[in-house]
Order: sequence, then C-alpha cells, then structure tokens
Amino acid sequence: MDLFEEEAAGPAPGNSPEFTVSELSGAVKRVIEGEFGLVRVRGEVGRVSRPSSGHLYFDLKDDRAVLAAISWKGQVARMQVRPEEGMEVVATGRMTTFPGQSKYQLIVEDVAPAGAGALMAMLEKRRAALQAEGLFDPARKQKIPFLPEVIGVVTSPSGAVIRDILHRLRDRFPRRVLIWPVAVQGQACAPEVAAAIRGFNALAPGGPIPRPDVIIVARGGGSLEDLWGFNEEIVVRAAADSRIPLISAVGHETDTTLIDYAADLRAPTPTAAAELAVP
Repeated sequence: MDLFEEEAAGPAPGNSPEFTVSELSGAVKRVIEGEFGLVRVRGEVGRVSRPSSGHLYFDLKDDRAVLAAISWKGQVARMQVRPEEGMEVVATGRMTTFPGQSKYQLIVEDVAPAGAGALMAMLEKRRAALQAEGLFDPARKQKIPFLPEVIGVVTSPSGAVIRDILHRLRDRFPRRVLIWPVAVQGQACAPEVAAAIRGFNALAPGGPIPRPDVIIVARGGGSLEDLWGFNEEIVVRAAADSRIPLISAVGHETDTTLIDYAADLRAPTPTAAAELAVP
C-alpha cells in the first residue's frame, strides 16, 4: 500500500521533461494567446504614457490587480476616446506575453467608456481643472465685432453645417468666408481644430490671405463620444488663447462641450452662429 501511494505521487524530479527558458516561455505564450484570443476587460485606467513613438502604454486596474496594456500607434489613431488616468473603461484586445521580460500584457484595439457616467465624470473633472486655471473667466471674453469683413469657419468642408452657415450669411449680410477644413470627430478632430484656430490667429493682418475678424467653430449634433474632440484640452486652450473673437457652435442646442466655456460666445446651433456673426 505504501509502495502504491509513492508511485501514484508522480515521477521523480529527474524524469520531468526539461525545457529551455525559451521553450517554456514560448509554451506559456501559446497557452495565453490561445485561451484569450479576444477579450473585453473592464477596469480603471492607471498611469498613462505616450512616448514619441506614438504608442500608448497604460494600466488597467481594480481593487485587487493591475493589468499592463498597450495600444500600437495605428490602434491609437483609430480610437474614438483615448484612455485617461482615473477613467472607467471597457478595453477590447488580445492577451500576449513578452518572454524577454517574463510579462503578460493586453494589446488593446479599442477603448470605450464604461457607460456615459464614466465619461461625464471625467469631463467634469477636466472642466473643473481648466476653470481653476481661469480659462473660462468672463473677463477674458472678447466682444464679437458688429460687422466683420472676413469670417473664418473651422468645420468639415462637406455636409450640412457649412452649407447652413453660408446660406444664412448670404441671407443676412454677405461677407467673405474662409473655411479651414478639419475632422469633426475621431482621433484627428482635436489636433486639427486646435491647429485651425491657431492657424487663423497666425495670419498677418494685410497679408495675402485675409485674417478673419471672427472665427466660428462648428459641428452638427452627435453623441457625447462623437463630440468628444471639442472637450479635449488642446482645443480648449487654443480657443482661450485666440486673439480673434471666437464663436462656438458645436452640436445641438442641448449639447455642451468644453470649447463653449472657453469661446467668447456660444451659439446653440451652427446656423445661429452665422446669425450672431453678422447684423
């Protein structure tokens, strides 16, 4: 009986299969990638790092564990909402290992806020921080000129928004209009809108391209995620820094984005922005 139990305990250590470090690491990698082909993980975003490579490194955590995550540059470019520290998200991706470091990570293909409440909480936190800096101070607001000679419009060059603005301007008081085309949603939206505002401001008075007397930043309605580019800090700072009076007209009447707080005047719709720009 004693002999039977000893045999049942398994082979002696000397009879166990012998792996090289690379072989064992490769076996672990195959098991993890095979078991977790595509997963959705809910958690809070921890530290976030985006080096010059354009890749995005961040942690996903709950009260008991931390999972390292990475998104490659191309995946980051396609993200509708970029993860920020403290944000509650659902990340979709694939598990893998990096044998050279004996670590496992989630390769994140997409990130979505864990419900509208998570996105609203992050938005309120950002609004409070920018307000504390004084970017929304009423004393910073500039008056909209009564009769601008040139109106700069930052929006998508196609679609109903620019047609509505041009139509209303023609009806009320025709003015010269310069259109700076931008993406109005997605990852490219915020940097392009900020660059457009700063670009109009950089035009020299009396130069070959006329400098606008007023700027309209416009976009049609959409979901909170669709309008998110106009909540990004670079857009808010560009609007607050604008030496040219700026009218924001993003979304429908009930939509509010952070550019509205930094603008010199908020219009409830793009059409209303055209009405506010001329007598």
